[in-house]
Amino acid sequence: MIKIMPSILSADFCRLGEEIKRVENAGALHFDVMDGHFVPNISFGFPVLKATRKATDAFLDVHLMISHPLDYAKRFVDAGADQITFHLESESNVGATVAQIKGMGCRAGIAIKPSTPAAAVMPYVQDVDQILVMTVEPGFGGQTFMSSMMDKIRLLRSLADQINPNLDIQVDGGINYVTARVAIDAGANVLVAGSFIFDQENPAEVIDRLLLLDQEYR
Repeated sequence: MIKIMPSILSADFCRLGEEIKRVENAGALHFDVMDGHFVPNISFGFPVLKATRKATDAFLDVHLMISHPLDYAKRFVDAGADQITFHLESESNVGATVAQIKGMGCRAGIAIKPSTPAAAVMPYVQDVDQILVMTVEPGFGGQTFMSSMMDKIRLLRSLADQINPNLDIQVDGGINYVTARVAIDAGANVLVAGSFIFDQENPAEVIDRLLLLDQEYR
């Protein structure tokens, strides 16, 4: 099943409540949390997530681009996160971090940067709910999709089919109608899109068109 997750990073924060309603047909929202240390940018944190949780019943997917993510995971869960994805590169004890996030009653995922090989995350495929393959360098929106990342997705999907068939493989960065098909062909089933959705006059139509891809790949 193909899932679309609009990235709040590209929303107009002066009218965030309206922006959330404009994309509610996706049924999910993606939060890129940055600390200015793990990545060279700062975004938002607990208050924005908490306010969003009050405004919608959508699935809230939190992508932590921060150092020491486990130090903050519980606060994001308390603020309303349904899923927390942290970077493999940000934690020395990845398995324990996954287990503790799940122990909080939250879905757990692992993200990898473009420079990180698929082999590095393979030991955790059986234990996580999601693996996020970054198709741009993390930290900024509006970058060009890296099609070279598709080999990673193919490897991960092949392994997941054997040991964790319910694994979500998410792509984040440079998604549009063309690159969405490329990612799905490789084995991804969760697509994060920011400016491609929020910059449109009718973002709900963009989401509907992306969701139609699910029918093509059944």
